[in-house]
Amino acid sequence: MIRSALFLLSALALSTAALRAQETAIQYPDTKRIDHVDEYHGTKVADPYRWLEQDVRESPEVAAWVKAQNEVTFGYLHAIPERSRIEQRMTELWNYERYSTFSKEGGRYFFFKNDGLQNQSVLHMQDALDDEPEMLLNPNVWSENGTAALSNIEFSKDGRYAVYARSDAGSDWHTLHVLEMASKHELVDRLEWVKFSALVWTHDGRGFFYTRFPKPEQGAEFQSTNLNNKLYYHRIGTPQSDDVLVYERPDQPEWGFYPDLSSDGRYLVIHVTWGTDARYRIFYKDLQEPYGAPIELIDNFDHDYSFIDAEGSKFYFTSNLGAPRRRVIAIDVAKPGEPPVEIVPESEATLTGTTMVGELLVADYLKDASSAVRIHRLDGEFVREVEFPGIGTASGFSGSRSDLETFYSFSSYAQPPTIYRYDMLTGESRMLRQAAVKFNPADYVTEQIFYPSKDGTRIPMTLTHKKGLVKNGANPTLLYGYGGFDISITPAFSVRWLTWLDLGGVLAVPNLRGGGEYGEAWHKAGTKAQKQNVFDDFIAAAEWLIENKYTSTPKLAIHGRSNGGLLVGAVLTQRPDLFGATIPTVGVMDMLRFHQFTAGRYWVDDYGSADVAEEFPALLAYSPYHNLSKNSNYPPTLVTTADTDDRVVPGHSFKFAAELQHDQQGTAPVLIRIETSAGHGAGVPTSKQIEELADLWSFLVKNLGMKLD
Repeated sequence: MIRSALFLLSALALSTAALRAQETAIQYPDTKRIDHVDEYHGTKVADPYRWLEQDVRESPEVAAWVKAQNEVTFGYLHAIPERSRIEQRMTELWNYERYSTFSKEGGRYFFFKNDGLQNQSVLHMQDALDDEPEMLLNPNVWSENGTAALSNIEFSKDGRYAVYARSDAGSDWHTLHVLEMASKHELVDRLEWVKFSALVWTHDGRGFFYTRFPKPEQGAEFQSTNLNNKLYYHRIGTPQSDDVLVYERPDQPEWGFYPDLSSDGRYLVIHVTWGTDARYRIFYKDLQEPYGAPIELIDNFDHDYSFIDAEGSKFYFTSNLGAPRRRVIAIDVAKPGEPPVEIVPESEATLTGTTMVGELLVADYLKDASSAVRIHRLDGEFVREVEFPGIGTASGFSGSRSDLETFYSFSSYAQPPTIYRYDMLTGESRMLRQAAVKFNPADYVTEQIFYPSKDGTRIPMTLTHKKGLVKNGANPTLLYGYGGFDISITPAFSVRWLTWLDLGGVLAVPNLRGGGEYGEAWHKAGTKAQKQNVFDDFIAAAEWLIENKYTSTPKLAIHGRSNGGLLVGAVLTQRPDLFGATIPTVGVMDMLRFHQFTAGRYWVDDYGSADVAEEFPALLAYSPYHNLSKNSNYPPTLVTTADTDDRVVPGHSFKFAAELQHDQQGTAPVLIRIETSAGHGAGVPTSKQIEELADLWSFLVKNLGMKLD
């Protein structure tokens, strides 16, 4: 019986390989190679596609290359017979009313709603939960192609004004606008060159704090390194040139600033950042002393101090000081020199964040990568745990010290979002809205397993598929991962995943080292010289799925975005024999030069830098662009990026795809799909999301040999 099963798998692999060999090799556009060599600490490294790093908006040559590649790619994708059917089904699944959780500001309730296929969600407000909602901002009228997005909005405490951030074409650059709530009239205020900024109103409603960067040189707006962040105060009705500089550090051009405000309006708290790690210096300014300078509270970058709120002079923080999985501490600024006081101790679960609502602490935990929320009094006494209906992701729980209610959403891979009102006094959760998606959640099952990585580390993985799955090694399976920047991947609903499941696929999501699922040690185990652990964890997940007959190499695809795109690119070069198809999306592919563009210099916390002799060897060892090999047989690969991505600049994917096409020996397709007028992913209109995903899943249907019902 075992020999028969093995023979069946071998025959399947040979059959798929034979079909691929019969395909006509794709004629890729000619891509110029140049003789460019850099030297790093005595090692010479070729970069034959350096010219593809140029901004497509500034280089006609790169623009022509993008056009030529897209013609080949879209010609291939649109010829797949199943594509129109997949797009139609995805559109049907996507067409449901979607709501955000409620937030309560200035005595009103606010929420986002999408009727189903609107490109951008619309902001609504209402005075009471049972009132008829009123539309406040509709980003769909801001641009014809739906690429203008509402990125952030904050309301003044008195409810008179709102400041909101607008993003165009997916850029990280935001423009701030001010809205008068009563008239819905937009004021003349317009603030530019804002990126990665918090927006914090003073309690008098006369202005707000924000951060911005200096105006870049013309032509370098979307590639130059972001340095010299500054914190400003803007008063309503005045030009940006009159904004008051609150804090800057010209001696530390790589520092960034994130403002927050105590709920009583007295203290401005400034988080000083350096890189992507949650390690902050903390300054604060007593706003009752308008001429006083910010005071340094934490004078090093050793630990996470995420401000929660203040009770008088006692500042509450979520911190990993003495607690790798974080705890809640308090520091009394009126008693300088006294050590922090522990409020909520570290536990076996990982504390990811804390809010203060209704004179209670709402502590958000991850327990084996699934949400757990615990309520404590301000002295740390445990009150209760919020009950959830299984493995999934809860989000929300915002509010103020005076609120007696908060709101949250809960979902899982095959469970659509449900919005709840949570009573802070009684602990009762009352369902307000449940998404009506056109599928039956009871047809699917989500389970969590644990598998050993190469070094024996126990890694959790969530598996979702239709009930009644037969483990015969023939199931098309999508393995998705991230593994970096202390970011946790939790089970949450997305039409992206639902469509794959609806096609009969298995979704496998491992929680790799480098993420934040198990605290600081878990994160650090996947960074810098330890980054190979992330790739080993991902490869081990693939091997586990094959060994346990969920799938086989010809039926196994891998996918990841951003740092996850790097993950896919790295394991593609290390184990091209293991996968039936790969989709690296907006990935960091050149590990020697990433820090020289836009926000890339922040990422040295996780990756290290090629400028540092001790860190260079590890980067070169796994850099996807530099580890492709001539005359190799790579599996079918669809690289995806966007021409105006100003976070992971598209040159990463351009260079990787060009080298991959040059090195590919077999006939398996290696294509690059380049979205136009889109960025790294935030604010992408619904229409573009559906088009992209229809292309991705069609590529997998064709190259994994899937038969649709």
